[in-house]
Amino acid sequence: MRKILFVVIITFASCAFAFAASHSIQIKGSDTMVNLGQAWAEKYMEENPAEFIAVTGGGSGTGISSLISGTCDITMSSRNIKDKEIALAKQKGINPYEIQVALDGLAVVVNPKNPVGKLTLAQLANIFTGKITNWKEVGGEDKQIVILSREVNSGTHVYFKEHVLRKGDPSAKDEFAPEALLLSSSQAIADEVAGNPSAIGYYGMGYISDRQKPVMVAKDEKSEYEAPTIANVVNGRYPISRPLFLYTNGQAQGVVKKFVDFCFSREGQGIVLETDFVPVKE
Repeated sequence: MRKILFVVIITFASCAFAFAASHSIQIKGSDTMVNLGQAWAEKYMEENPAEFIAVTGGGSGTGISSLISGTCDITMSSRNIKDKEIALAKQKGINPYEIQVALDGLAVVVNPKNPVGKLTLAQLANIFTGKITNWKEVGGEDKQIVILSREVNSGTHVYFKEHVLRKGDPSAKDEFAPEALLLSSSQAIADEVAGNPSAIGYYGMGYISDRQKPVMVAKDEKSEYEAPTIANVVNGRYPISRPLFLYTNGQAQGVVKKFVDFCFSREGQGIVLETDFVPVKE
């Protein structure tokens, strides 16, 4: 009798585990997208109470590594997956499938007490590479510039380096200044800028609050200075904008496909707008 009971318990537990696995999703990756991912998950679970979604950040690189190792179902990424990551994934039997779900503008922010409110892309490149070290060189006060950056594992870090520091030139080797402070999250940059009148940093524009001042940016000295707003990202006027992605192992199936479809629904894209990103579908 005990053997029969034991078998029944094991069988029930196995079935329960299989049910839970088929009705849960692990999402990891971009800190820029984590608030968006959590907002999607909360609304989705509200409408699908039998399903569970866990969303964690850590950076785009962390999310992609998790997809490759099979420890997440969906990766959030603010950059394209790299060729070497695709090759590593395929060695492990993983086939990364790219899904563009939103657009984002990267805001460059300073403390509200800082009088500097406009910078060109060249000035930004010179500041973040350490060629410009004092605010007076760009029309500000005589104070040393404190450079804040995301960590190297961040898709935001990679995008800013490739498109601002290196100006989109794949052969360029420009790097962040050695004295740049590498912070673990966009919120950490927001908090540091809010408390440091000499600081300058960058993050997805969804993190902008009245505790930081977004800088208007121009492509060059002859161009108009543009603010990081949804309208300026949509019309292409703001020069620091990028796509945001989800990655799955092959085309999404089952509950993962159901969630991805929700992200593209009118409701899901409405959440994109509510969290200060730009929808890819109306």
